[in-house]
Amino acid sequence: MLLPRTQAPLRAALAASRSQFLPSTGSAYNVLDVLRAGSSPSPTLTFVRHATHQAQGRANGPKNGVGKRMGAKKTGEQYVVPGNIIFKQRGTLWFPGENCLMGRDHTIHAAAPGYVKYYRDPAKHPKRKYIGVVFERNQTLPTPVHAARRRRLGMLAVARDGAVEHEHEQEQQMVEEDAAAANDLVPAGKAVPGNKVPGQESSVRAAPKSKRAQKPQKNLSLRPGYMFREANWEIGRAAERANVKVTQFVKGDRFKAWRKLAARKAKNVARKTLSSRKGAKKAKKGGRR
Repeated sequence: MLLPRTQAPLRAALAASRSQFLPSTGSAYNVLDVLRAGSSPSPTLTFVRHATHQAQGRANGPKNGVGKRMGAKKTGEQYVVPGNIIFKQRGTLWFPGENCLMGRDHTIHAAAPGYVKYYRDPAKHPKRKYIGVVFERNQTLPTPVHAARRRRLGMLAVARDGAVEHEHEQEQQMVEEDAAAANDLVPAGKAVPGNKVPGQESSVRAAPKSKRAQKPQKNLSLRPGYMFREANWEIGRAAERANVKVTQFVKGDRFKAWRKLAARKAKNVARKTLSSRKGAKKAKKGGRR
């Protein structure tokens, strides 16, 4: 490292020694060499030491940092709940399998309650290793392609005896109830079998009160916001339909509470001023004594 630094003084020393033995030919080249040799100082070797370590330790950081606590946090067949950390890693050493999620720092979390399973799935990838969660301890992964899918609720679809007939009966019963509800309100002037009061605007068919309470008559239709509900005017008259009496609004009473508050504030201010005057009078009497 010191060789380039010593070359310049050595060149100067050699030039000075050579100029002493050269004859004076009068050429411009020799004259310039003599002048350079006479004006140059005596050759000396200079050594400069530079820092080999950057200041404040920026170049070389700590050699023995704190551990990052990587690796498996849950072993095979250990019970986990949603959100539990199963494996912490840098990079994708393990991939998330069934009922598992991967975070942005490659940490694998459980997405469903169950038991941890470490496995390989050649159908997905020949070399990747997966971590999954099953609902039963004796269940194995990967599941066969055409096997019944396990639900996250831990339930399986089981065929029932007479399930189709029961569903058909339920559908037929719902159709009959809808038809009966559509004929409950009858327009004025139309006579329908079972109506005893055809002259009124609307009459409800004679039915027990218990059934009438169980099936309230509502005109539900699709409203803005994708909601099936009644119109606003029908909702506003719900109290009238339920025979609930509402107190009538009186226009002159809208500022009654405000007047009471203002009067109470004025009364408090008057009481404070009166008490301050009494205190001032007492202080004056005490000073005269």
